[in-house]
Order: sequence, then C-alpha cells, then structure tokens
Amino acid sequence: MVSDWVMRWSHLVRPPQTILDVACGHGRHSQFFLSKGCAVTAVDISREALDATRIACPQATAVCADLENAPWPLMRDGKPQTFDAVVVTNYLWRPLMPSLLASLADGGVLIYETFSVGNEVFGKPSRPDFLLQSKELLEVCKDLQVIAYEEGFLPDPDRLIQRVVAMKRAAKMGASSELTRFHL
Repeated sequence: MVSDWVMRWSHLVRPPQTILDVACGHGRHSQFFLSKGCAVTAVDISREALDATRIACPQATAVCADLENAPWPLMRDGKPQTFDAVVVTNYLWRPLMPSLLASLADGGVLIYETFSVGNEVFGKPSRPDFLLQSKELLEVCKDLQVIAYEEGFLPDPDRLIQRVVAMKRAAKMGASSELTRFHL
C-alpha cells in the first residue's frame, strides 16, 4: 500500500519526471510513480525485494546496493545522479542524508517519512540509530524549502513518525515562483 504521505504530495511530481525510490523494498512507491508516467530508479540492498520490484515494475531501473556500507551507487561523471524527486519511507541511515540531498535536481522534491523517537514503545524499529530525534528532518532540510512537515502519532498500526516534503531551490527561480510552479 502506498504511503498516505507519498500519495498526498505526489501531485508535486509530474510525468515524465525522474524518481529515486530509496530502500524501495518490494516497489510499492516505484509502481505508484510508474503508473503516473514517471521514470523510476529503485534502490534496495535486498536482491529478493528487487526481484519483486522488477516483476511489479519492469520499466523501473533496479539497483541493488548496500547504502550503509558502500559508496553512493548512483554517480555520473563523479557527481551524484540527480532526480526530480527522492522518495524515502520507513528507512533511516543518517550518513546517507548528504547523498540524498545531493541527488535532488534543482527544483527537485524530497518526500521523506520514517519513524521517530518514542516508536520503541510500539515495536520496531526501536534502536535509536533508526529513530529520528524531534525535528531532525527539519534540520536535515534546513537548506531546502520546506513545503510540509508533520511529527507525531499515527494509528493502524500505532507508530511515531516524522515526515517532510521539501524542495531544492532552483538556481534560476525565486521562492515565490517555486511554490506557484507546483500549484499548491
């Protein structure tokens, strides 16, 4: 099932834009953006998950990579490949944050949602390494234009989350034209 957060903000991503689905799992978000006519690159460490993504999303570019113990896999001419949107749900590896932000094209949108401190009372993830501190995503996005941010409890299943939608300012656009570009 597609994340409600991703669904809510998916209107900011228009075909044929390019999407990077990080820690894609079985490709639920890859499939969703492909169905909208976007070009998708799906990255995950699990070959099994990527095989499922390839079956569900044969048009997607599937990349098997260890994002925590290897260099960033999506490089072009010595720089991170850029995308019109980077989507991350239910995944946190803090050292990866600079690579994710560098992967945003000018005017690109980050849609991020994961667990926060306090979630350990509801189950996994429960390790502090995998739980955001309060307002941590806002700090990560301090050089981006934050469009939306939420932090708190969600039911069904019970969990504590943080989520953000932020845009990399386009070099040739002012802040007001960036917002109207997406018809918020």
